[in-house]
Amino acid sequence: MKYDYLIVGAGLFGAVFAHEAKKKGKKCLIIDKRPHLGGNVYCEEVEGINVHKYGAHIFHTNDKTIWDYVNGFVEFNRYTNSPVANYKNELYNLPFNMNTFYQLWKVKTPEEAKAVIAEQVREVGVKNPKNLEEQALSLVGKDIYKKLIKGYTEKQWGRKATELPAFIIKRLPLRFTFDNNYFNDKYQGIPIGGYNKLVNGLLDGIETRLEVDFFKDKTELMSLANQVVFTGKIDEFYDYRYGKLEYRSLDFKHETLDMENYQGNAVVNYTASEIPYTRILEHKHFEFGTQKKTVITKEYPTEWSGNKEPYYPINDTRNNEIFTKYKALSEQDNIIFGGRLAEYKYYDMHQVIASALAKCKKIFN
Repeated sequence: MKYDYLIVGAGLFGAVFAHEAKKKGKKCLIIDKRPHLGGNVYCEEVEGINVHKYGAHIFHTNDKTIWDYVNGFVEFNRYTNSPVANYKNELYNLPFNMNTFYQLWKVKTPEEAKAVIAEQVREVGVKNPKNLEEQALSLVGKDIYKKLIKGYTEKQWGRKATELPAFIIKRLPLRFTFDNNYFNDKYQGIPIGGYNKLVNGLLDGIETRLEVDFFKDKTELMSLANQVVFTGKIDEFYDYRYGKLEYRSLDFKHETLDMENYQGNAVVNYTASEIPYTRILEHKHFEFGTQKKTVITKEYPTEWSGNKEPYYPINDTRNNEIFTKYKALSEQDNIIFGGRLAEYKYYDMHQVIASALAKCKKIFN
């Protein structure tokens, strides 16, 4: 055998696994069907700006070990995610905090804000929420729901809020402080120079082959290595024998504009249902850029089909039951499955890295 590991997919899981395996003296080959490394964290440089090609990737974690790990490959900046919501040309700070409550009701103290929310929740009078709409109304009342949740959520899922299960919104964090920092995590930022620096650092000295479709030469490729690490769709690996798992997808429309600053913030959410996109990203603000031009991206949520990129697993009862069957099958095979698609779960970046490191610790220690 030429390689110890054939790693299918050059995203974060595959790159971390390859790096750790190399440290243990293992020989790895990474293949990816895309023309670039990095999976969904790949950045394309346009006008000197690192454009997040597959949506905003903002690194955040409370785990110092993970934070130190990624900073070992590239220094991260101090970017703090503070999105703004645009509802019919009114602007609101996110997450829901004292700034938001002032913008909605002109209240200035936590006590006043709590009183308004409690009164609106009481007026709704929902005791046993049967769907997402009722759940949200029972948590935050009509104003926040109507202006900041309803349209955005319906676009995201492609379903009416009354048709979505209540459990999607288990809780809605309300902050009674003037704090626009979206994440509660201690560590957050963006790699200085973009995510490609992180991925290239992880894959330094490891053989990679791009634009290789694993499923076109599956038998031949698998014969190259003692073991396969697979980070693609687990149902596709098993030829959909128990049926197809479902996802939501996204379409991205990137535009280069001949201006220095389009919206003054990296992320602006559009929460009205009549606007077809959910948000506009302005990439230069992730790295405090001062370039003469700017690049924006509109994100359009869409139904997933086989030729689209699968982004968000739909972890409802039906899909979870199908995945359980594939997982049982995978446990009988000498194949390592890892990452968002192979594990059929929504992962943040730090969680993917933690999952790959845990897998490596189990195998190599």
